[in-house]
Amino acid sequence: MLLRHARSLLFLPASNARAIAKVRGLPCDMVILDLEDAVPDDAKEDARVQAVAALGEGFGGRLVGVRINVAGTPWHGMEMVALKGSAADYVVLPKVETARQVRDVYSVCQKPVIAMIESAKGVLAAAEIAAGEGCAALFMGVNDLRRDLAIPASAGRQGLSHAMQACVLAARAAGIAVFDGVYNRLDDLAGLEAECAEGYALGFDGKTLIHPGQVVVANQIFGPDAQALADARRLIEAATGGAERFEGRMIETMHVEEARALVARAEAVGQ
Repeated sequence: MLLRHARSLLFLPASNARAIAKVRGLPCDMVILDLEDAVPDDAKEDARVQAVAALGEGFGGRLVGVRINVAGTPWHGMEMVALKGSAADYVVLPKVETARQVRDVYSVCQKPVIAMIESAKGVLAAAEIAAGEGCAALFMGVNDLRRDLAIPASAGRQGLSHAMQACVLAARAAGIAVFDGVYNRLDDLAGLEAECAEGYALGFDGKTLIHPGQVVVANQIFGPDAQALADARRLIEAATGGAERFEGRMIETMHVEEARALVARAEAVGQ
């Protein structure tokens, strides 16, 4: 699967063997083993060992990444070395504010890096980061970004809309994927659905998640709609080239390309 086709990207602690075993039976498109925030300091070394072992066992063909700790922490260097020879598809780097941070990790790990944008500086540098060497995608780190911008959690995401759109623009200009941030309220599926719909409307490719119960909703919202998919297949079959009429509307090459991209996404996720 191409990274841009991923709908649901699930974080789980690399120290939690039970969660790692369980995720292999979930319908998420990408697994992200977390060595950073989800793991206490005294468990990070064991988590690194467990992560490498789990990567070796595989995740049933799913994309898999590992979120490492930032430079300056005691674990950063050891994690990069461990991941270089691992079966990870991607390295997820938190708190990115410069393209050099991504380049430094890429040069050591020799694996594409997903940059987490979690601060005002990161947002303002998003275009440079996205276009930089080794950057495969952007993640929105909405919790840290909200704190950095002094936006209260009770205010919703209205104050983050400019930052989110800036990251989508940066990713699209660089030709890479971009994913919406996590939703914290675990028992509020209606709220999750609304936030996924908002992220989809902003142009995000999928959503990062923190609980297995959120996977189905993300897959539904970010996956191709059945009606839209049927329409796309009819359009591709009917198109003969150039501008022409199709079911009461005008279409041209651009619309055919969009339809083919939708079908490709559907096939990638088994629809």
